[in-house]
Amino acid sequence: MRGMHRTHRCTEVTEAQIGSTVTVMGWVQKRRNLGSLIFVDIRDRSGLLQIIFDSNLVGEEGFAKAGTLRSEFVIGVTGVITKREGAVNENLKTGTIELRAKELRILSEALTPPFPIEENSQTKDELRLKYRYLDLRRPDLQRNLMLRSRVTARVRSYLTEQGFLEIETPILNKSTPEGARDYLVPSRVHPGSFYALPQSPQLFKQLLMCSGYDRYFQIAKCFRDEDLRADRQPEFTQIDMELSFVDEDDVIRVNEGLLQAAFAEIGVEVQLPIPRMTYREAMERFGSDKPDNRFGMELKNVSDVVKDCGFGVFTGALANGGSVRGINASGQGAMPRKKIDALVDFAKGYGAKGLAYMSVNEDGTVKSSFAKFMTEEELQGLMERLEARPGDLLLFAADKDKVVFDVLGSLRLHLAESMGLLDKNTYSFLWITEFPLLEWSEEENRFVAMHHPFTMPMEEDLDKLDTDPGSVRARAYDIVLNGTELGGGSVRIYQDDIQEKMFQVLGFTKEAAYEQFGFLLDAFKYGVPPHAGLAYGLDRMIMLMAKEDSIREVIAFPKVKDASCLMTEAPGTVDEKQLEELQLAVVKKKTEE
Repeated sequence: MRGMHRTHRCTEVTEAQIGSTVTVMGWVQKRRNLGSLIFVDIRDRSGLLQIIFDSNLVGEEGFAKAGTLRSEFVIGVTGVITKREGAVNENLKTGTIELRAKELRILSEALTPPFPIEENSQTKDELRLKYRYLDLRRPDLQRNLMLRSRVTARVRSYLTEQGFLEIETPILNKSTPEGARDYLVPSRVHPGSFYALPQSPQLFKQLLMCSGYDRYFQIAKCFRDEDLRADRQPEFTQIDMELSFVDEDDVIRVNEGLLQAAFAEIGVEVQLPIPRMTYREAMERFGSDKPDNRFGMELKNVSDVVKDCGFGVFTGALANGGSVRGINASGQGAMPRKKIDALVDFAKGYGAKGLAYMSVNEDGTVKSSFAKFMTEEELQGLMERLEARPGDLLLFAADKDKVVFDVLGSLRLHLAESMGLLDKNTYSFLWITEFPLLEWSEEENRFVAMHHPFTMPMEEDLDKLDTDPGSVRARAYDIVLNGTELGGGSVRIYQDDIQEKMFQVLGFTKEAAYEQFGFLLDAFKYGVPPHAGLAYGLDRMIMLMAKEDSIREVIAFPKVKDASCLMTEAPGTVDEKQLEELQLAVVKKKTEE
């Protein structure tokens, strides 16, 4: 590169530079040799620029060199910007101009890539992730990561304008078993002891409030050793914040402004205020605490309509304290029996024993799996409750509320996808409030915190902590976008007596609570302000902004389902010397014969 300096990225060159000499550098996307002229498309992160090599301008040596160029060679080219003489390419930002080369330098040669470097790659994910450094050259992935960078910068700017301080918290922490599994790091200088990678900066950000920092934020790396899904990774990034002297409304107000600023980066205007819905209403209407409200198909409780019917599946569920609810798949009444059976199998995957259905024919008559057990009045009542019209398909689940919500909540999303109701160009935000404080764990045979042990109960429910802890609501709130939880937070407990009561309900002895959280509880003895916070999943946010189906498409170097990296082959074994220094031994699990 000696003596050659890049003056522009490829698409920074415009018609305003016509007649100017510029130098661009990047990767060869494509070469076309027409004999007297060689056309090369050069690519950098900004896009493509067409280069013309003419021996009269670049010289015989330069022309011969251009003839050796192959896909993904790295080159530097100096030349003059001219107006295109051939057809204008309206799909390119630089489609009206071209660079006539005067000097070519091959900076690096390349092997033939194992897959094309192009948008909307049809290459298998496994191959793309093995060669992620090549995959990241694709324009769509580069756009995603540049969007991520812009959004992160806008978030930092907005929060700084709102008086927040960006403060880093430790990565090597103490393990706190409440929550997901920790990633553990053995200590060399404390043999037999382990650090834990943070699942979130929760305790440290509360300590910062105790320390008087008032408003904190961090773009924080977090780690959870849990099973992966399309919107989960073992290491992920949070937009994390905490505020002092605030209540729910203050936190929501700040974050609505944050969302408005962030989504402006993709030209989406977030309408404020964002609607709010209680957890109970969300479950009753959508069967989910993160409802997708871009479409209807809401759950309807028909328990009162069928309570005296002759259909044992319905009456049996009601007798066992459950409910009967249904959804209306509008316009799907002609669905073939084979597809309905597939819906039944889908529902069974979410705990249903079966799925009752009723098709409304165009003449108003019904075809049903249970009509013979119902009176005409009861059938009419079901159609009225679900606002059925000719051509509709009604689907019913009967069981305990949790099962019914899981089944119908998942089924409505499954149907909506097949019916084309999930418009990625629509951004529908929703706050969910008043979550249950606790949920019962069958595995541990005790109540566990739905969010974490430091979430404040609603004041009007405090007396129920002793008598009916399962009905206590939390001062917690989630922000949901298109059926995906973008973030969540809560008002925190800051009074000793309430915190002690919370630990008691969770089954902690005072000694156990201090063993895990003693440093925080001790800090609370020295004057703690009322405080609250929230954290977003940055990866999920960018995934939705970029209209992708997986967060792997917005993370530079993601893991796969088993939490491994196909490119680096992590995790890997370590040599015996390292294990000896850590005083560790690897015990192989015995295989069953």
